Amino acid sequence: MITLQWIYWLTGVYLAAVALLGLRDRGNPRRVTTALFWGLLAAMFLVGERVPPAVVGAVVVVLAALAGLGGLRRGRYEESSGEVKASEAARLGNRLFWPALLIPLVTLLFAVVLDGARIAGVRLLGEEQTTLVGLGIACVVAVAAACWLTRRSPWSAVEQSRRLIDSIGWAAILPLLLATLGSVFAAAGVGEAVAGLVKAVIPVENRFIVVLAYALGMALFTMVMGNAFAAFPVMTAGIGLPLLVQAHGADAASLAAIGMLSGYCGTLLTPMAANFNLVPAALLELKDSYGVIRQQVATALPLLACNIVLMYFIVFR
Repeated sequence: MITLQWIYWLTGVYLAAVALLGLRDRGNPRRVTTALFWGLLAAMFLVGERVPPAVVGAVVVVLAALAGLGGLRRGRYEESSGEVKASEAARLGNRLFWPALLIPLVTLLFAVVLDGARIAGVRLLGEEQTTLVGLGIACVVAVAAACWLTRRSPWSAVEQSRRLIDSIGWAAILPLLLATLGSVFAAAGVGEAVAGLVKAVIPVENRFIVVLAYALGMALFTMVMGNAFAAFPVMTAGIGLPLLVQAHGADAASLAAIGMLSGYCGTLLTPMAANFNLVPAALLELKDSYGVIRQQVATALPLLACNIVLMYFIVFR
């Protein structure tokens, strides 16, 4: 039976390989601290559930210190020449997109079609977090397909992904940290504070006004936090559940889905979502650091308006 723990272990092994390669890279002026960062993160995925919470907290502090003090740097990598890249792109054409398209397809296959499937009486997937397990399997399948397509070894995939992850740096784990921060805020009662504030300033008996407050709140709080996963527990605990689900009888599943989409609209509009908006600008060497955000405004605002309309007409049954 494949469980989420297997995916954590696989992620830990990958990060450990990245740390080892980084430690051996003498072209990196901060190779020791860079390797330490990824090595500590690998350890948390491998044995994090077996160590005391205080140790995990200490590791998080060390990771923050390494990132904040400039401990992560790019090194030296084996890269193909421009001519080789051009010839490979011409040879493969649009087939280059196949591995990426496999990720959502395989995820849906395992999370929906094969959910509850059994082999010799044993469940194929664990009973919890089947979507995340399916996503982990999909990533492995995509890497295997990319290696077969490009005629490269899996170790070459690790080396090239190290180049990308070093380019992104600490921002690669930003979604994970922000999602955790959202849970902390929810546990600290921020959702209840938001509910009290909303009740004081808007007519909560008006469905549309509450829908508007929830969708806009998801987008705005995402812009502040940089990630919709951080905004979701706070806004849903403060507005979604008490004012829409309980007070107005909204369907929780559809409300949560459209609410997350509203939050993603905020992701398109904020530099706080550094891994989505600032890192691509740096990798593409754009003159305007906020160029990606400026291009996304024309998509984010109409999409947010559509989400508000969809939420109003879909979630109430």
